[in-house]
Amino acid sequence: MAEAFNIHAVGKRKSAVARVYLRPGNGRIVINQKEFQDYFPLETTRNLARQPLALVDVGPELDILVNVQGGGPEGQAGAIKHGLSRALVAMNPEFRPILKKAGLGGPDRSKGGCCGID
Repeated sequence: MAEAFNIHAVGKRKSAVARVYLRPGNGRIVINQKEFQDYFPLETTRNLARQPLALVDVGPELDILVNVQGGGPEGQAGAIKHGLSRALVAMNPEFRPILKKAGLGGPDRSKGGCCGID
């Protein structure tokens, strides 16, 4: 099953860790085998997690599968945002300056982190 995924990246925020997988598809987002709207019922956390997609205008042509654990909803959404940013840069390095300018390329400063989008 892992061979079906084209791109894999890990994102972290506080104590949450998200493994993000991108593959060609129709814009479906699944988190821990639940639909995106079911996993994040609040619009604010959904917007936080989808922020990188809106910045680079990508999404409808990708299926995004996420495994996330640890932390609360906001931390998990932040970890997904970080992992999604890293996966998008791995998919297309031209996205890096756009994401960096929006502040999505840096480390998680809440825990003295050092590594963001390298």
